[in-house]
Amino acid sequence: MRVGLHISDFTWEGGAAELSARMGAIAQRAEEAGVDRISVMDHLWQISMIGPPEHEMLEAYTALGWLAAKTSRVELLTMVTAVVYREPGLLAKAVSTLDVLSGGRAILGIGAAWNGDESRGLGLLFPPTAERFERLEEAIAICKQMWSDDDGPFDGKHYHLGRTLNSPQALRKPHPPILIGGGGEKKTLRLVARHADACNIGIYDIAEAAHKLDVLRQHCEAEGRPYEAIEKTGQYRYNLGENGENVQATIEYLHQAAELGFSQVHGSLIGVSNPRQLDLLAERVIPAVAKL
Repeated sequence: MRVGLHISDFTWEGGAAELSARMGAIAQRAEEAGVDRISVMDHLWQISMIGPPEHEMLEAYTALGWLAAKTSRVELLTMVTAVVYREPGLLAKAVSTLDVLSGGRAILGIGAAWNGDESRGLGLLFPPTAERFERLEEAIAICKQMWSDDDGPFDGKHYHLGRTLNSPQALRKPHPPILIGGGGEKKTLRLVARHADACNIGIYDIAEAAHKLDVLRQHCEAEGRPYEAIEKTGQYRYNLGENGENVQATIEYLHQAAELGFSQVHGSLIGVSNPRQLDLLAERVIPAVAKL
């Protein structure tokens, strides 16, 4: 099993003036530790599960560009892009640019969006749920077309592109992997089975995660897609304890996730700006789960 790091809280000692240096140092230490992927949220305000909306939040693709410059190996992605926050042609271009400038390390993490408060607050498009899922499916089709040799028009229900030209193309072939985040059983996991290279499902409850994978397997059968063709990644929160008192319990929990078929656990690390927490992840967790 591989370990990914999700950076979701930017309210650190030193404030905005030290954010760039601290985030760069965290990414470099994580890469040295053996972290496989680093992601950031695609939010514009902090989400309520982590802190008040007034807390610091960085724009996702600008942040990933900075992380690309500070690292050399880890894959980079949003967990996950809100489909309605950017027109699909611009999104494909942003991910292509990230892939080129990072040397082929970009992943498109995408979902149907859920945060109506920040969308309305900043005047962003936020249609009803059914339409957001329609737009998600069209956006994936547009990205795939822009990452192909076809630069012709795209005429969908919601998006109309006159020419899907994309130069330079992404370095990864046939295109940057597409990861769809979320565990919605009727729509999200069906779209994973139909379009995605990877899924990202919450593994905060092992029994619930097992059920979600069973649902995904059923959708794959209905779509005629091999279940094994989809990478299973789990979203988690590493709470290792101030002095590592929760490390062993974390390793045992990740072992259960590996037994379900998750090949990567991608999680935020409580106290990520504290070097001691990254040391615990590097020295104790990553070597233990690498054997799973």
